[in-house]
Amino acid sequence: MSIAPSKILATLRVNGRDVTLAFHPHATLLEVLREELRLTGTKHGCELGQCGACTVILDGTPVLSCLTLAADAIGRSVETVEGLAVDGTLHPVQRAFLELGAAQCGYCTPGFLNAAVHLLEKNLEPSEAEIRDALAGHLCRCTGYTKIVEAVALAGRRMRAAANG
Repeated sequence: MSIAPSKILATLRVNGRDVTLAFHPHATLLEVLREELRLTGTKHGCELGQCGACTVILDGTPVLSCLTLAADAIGRSVETVEGLAVDGTLHPVQRAFLELGAAQCGYCTPGFLNAAVHLLEKNLEPSEAEIRDALAGHLCRCTGYTKIVEAVALAGRRMRAAANG
């Protein structure tokens, strides 16, 4: 006779709001976001930490949610792709991806978006090499990366212009 492990009752701060839920202690952050909170923008990719599709921002740092236990996010801030648009207005990075066709099948896009936003929050004028470095570890089988890099650069220019009034 096997006994199912007890669940943890915990509060996570996801996209700026506190959510209390129960999950198994071995559950990954990816599983809890998708299966418990129904935030399906974060994608199951390789589940080995090699593709970047599951990237979220945890306390201001990009992490692979497939390799992060949900219990490690208790009391911390989790930002997912669903939190990027505000009141129906796309984040500048989302807008640039859309305009330049940087998202093709779209499966890898949430991870790229989160990594790009994190970069631009620290540096609104990254070089191409800095953009490529920030996106290293994110795999895309459709685009060849050129449009993705161009979209991040465009978003940075627009965000600089907006910041300078």
